[in-house]
Parts: sequence; C-alpha cells; structure tokens
Amino acid sequence: MSIHQEITRTIPVQIVNAFVKDGAGGNPAGVVLDADRYSDDEKLLIAQKVGLSETAFVSKSETCGIRLDFFTPTKRIAHCGHATIATFSYLAELQRFGDGETSKETVDGPRKIILDRGMAYMEQLAPTYTPAANWSDKGVTLCDVLKSLGLASDDLDERTRPVLVNTGNNFIVLAVRDQATLKNITPDQDVINDISEKLDLIGYYIFTTETGDADIDATTRMFAPRYGIAEEAATGMAAGPLACVLYDFLDMKKDTFLIAQGAFMAQPSPSQIKVTLNLKDGRITGLLAGGQGKVMKSLNITL
Repeated sequence: MSIHQEITRTIPVQIVNAFVKDGAGGNPAGVVLDADRYSDDEKLLIAQKVGLSETAFVSKSETCGIRLDFFTPTKRIAHCGHATIATFSYLAELQRFGDGETSKETVDGPRKIILDRGMAYMEQLAPTYTPAANWSDKGVTLCDVLKSLGLASDDLDERTRPVLVNTGNNFIVLAVRDQATLKNITPDQDVINDISEKLDLIGYYIFTTETGDADIDATTRMFAPRYGIAEEAATGMAAGPLACVLYDFLDMKKDTFLIAQGAFMAQPSPSQIKVTLNLKDGRITGLLAGGQGKVMKSLNITL
C-alpha cells in the first residue's frame, strides 16, 4: 500500500434538508455517521469541504440516544436546530430510531428529541430576555443593529421592541412591520459579525407577522456571519426564541406556532418550522421545535 493510500480517507456524507415544506425547500445539513473516529480538527475540515452552514457528526453516547457534534465551516457550535432535525429524520429513515422520545448528547448537555411520523422535534430551554437597553454594556446599541440591516426605527413593528433571546443560544429577535420591509433588508455582514461577537450571538432573526397565510404565524430571515452563514433557509434554534417572543411580547397566547423562513433569500428555499411551547400557569417552561427532513443526495469527502 502506498503512503498516499494510507493517509487518504473517504468519508460518506448525507445531505439532508431539514424543515422541508411539501417535500421541497428546507435547509440542507451534512450528516456524518460513525464519527467517533474523527478528531475535532478533522470534523472542522470535513465541514469546510461539505461547505454547508452546518454539518452534524453522529457518535455513540453512554447517556443519550446519540452524541451530536456540530461544525460550521469556521467553528464548532453547541446546538443546531436544522442539523438536529436532519440527523434524526435520517436515522429514523434508517430505522435506528422509531417514533417516541430519545435524546442527543452535546457539548452543552443533553436535549430531548421527539420523533413522530416523519417529524423530528428537539427540546429547547425556557427563554431569557435581554432588552436593547442592556446591550450597551457590551458596546452595542439598537441604532447599531438597525444600521447593520439598513433599517430605520420606522421600519419596526411598533407593537414590540427588538430583544436578545436565549433558549440555549443567543439571538437578536427583531420584528419589522411588513413583508416588503423584510424582503428589502440589506445586511452589512461585517457589522453583523462584529455585533454578534460583542453580544455572543448566533445571529439575527428578523420577522414579520404579516405572512399572507392564515396558517403561518410569522415569516423570517436569519443572518449569522459569525458562523459563516450569510443567510440561512431554516433555523430551529432561532424559531424557538421567536415563538417565545410571539407568546410573551405579542400576546399570541397559544402553545403551537408555524414559522416560515427562506422565501426571501437570493435563492429561495421555503421552509416551515413548528414550535410547541411547554406552558405552566401561563409561563413558558421549555419548548420543542421541529419539522420534516428529506435526504437529497450523498457525497464522499476525502481527507
């Protein structure tokens, strides 16, 4: 065997679109099985070669159904909604899991997963909120955030103010008044990246409740340049915080929300995310965010 053969490995990667709507659209993630053999540096290199916003690596777990590690092309991330949904949808298709409850082990602890007839749902925590007035402690103002999106204060939904929400990761959740405003956002990725570093954000989740569809509660866009994502087609970890904002700040007092994303991307990829809030005495104690996944193609990555 030659030296070249000894050091070259081929890694099979499934490309699975999560949060598909009617079997199309959705947000693609790489899924790598049997990943115990790869180091973190190798996982990062694989994620770079896959070239998607996130790639999930499935390993054995002593405490949960599986261990999941997530890598963007630039770094590890503690949780990823769409890659989680993609992974468990694929594992259910392989019949490694049946309907019911299981769990994932991550670098940030365990999270519950529910599988139900082709849908996968993942657990998020109760929300914590940091209003814009408190961002100045980190050197960020609301004006800075609006400028980074090409927005003026008149473009905001007057019913609620932008807020930093954490249900496991930090997102700025910001409501604009209508779909036209959402569509015409001009993000300054460098400035968003700088603000995201200062506030330790995954990114911005911008939404409007003007959806044109009675079944959809909000339509959204997500920008996360800090993680190498200019714009993402579906973001389960952001849809959870948004559902909390809809419930707590926009007085939409129900426990289930449908959130659309991806329609206003340069290359549209319409996606649908379902969020179910766990409520006790009118307070959110946790939530499940999920949707459907579909395998789109297979790749072989060489290391």
